[in-house]
Amino acid sequence: MSRLIYLMGPSGAGKDSLLQAARPLLEARGGRIARRVITRSAEAVGEEARSVTLEVFERLEEQGAFAMSWRANGLAYGIPRQIDDWLAAGHDVLVNGSRAYLPQARARYPDLLAVMLCVDSAVLRQRLLARGRESSAEIEARLARNAIFAVGLEDDVVLLDNSGELATTLASLLALLGEARVCA
Repeated sequence: MSRLIYLMGPSGAGKDSLLQAARPLLEARGGRIARRVITRSAEAVGEEARSVTLEVFERLEEQGAFAMSWRANGLAYGIPRQIDDWLAAGHDVLVNGSRAYLPQARARYPDLLAVMLCVDSAVLRQRLLARGRESSAEIEARLARNAIFAVGLEDDVVLLDNSGELATTLASLLALLGEARVCA
């Protein structure tokens, strides 16, 4: 049986790096990783997302192109409807989700596996500073928001620590997916 794996975490937690490292291993096991559509500039470094204007995003949204879509941090995010085809074909699908959107994602995909990528706040601050996308005030606001989200997590959200080496986190993710009998 296929399953949606819903990966969440604060900006700078390493979701994009983890997805890139996991892609060939998951695909070799029959899994898929969805490529998000985001209203961020194509020049922005990081996630392998499809960058579109807000106008294009809203048109796609109106046309039903997304299985899930939300707004956060001044941007619009969409997960292509293609994931439903993958799930129907028996593939497990890993998506880069939003913590705030999790209740809506659960309503649509009740059996999803929710995984929260966690990072020590000092490590996260350094990663955000090194990335250079935001001001110090914006980074501090992100860290404060992250602390609030960490308190309100549901019991069945699996925590995955990415404060150390990416290879360790990748091994933990693969072990978790193996335990959950996904991507088999």
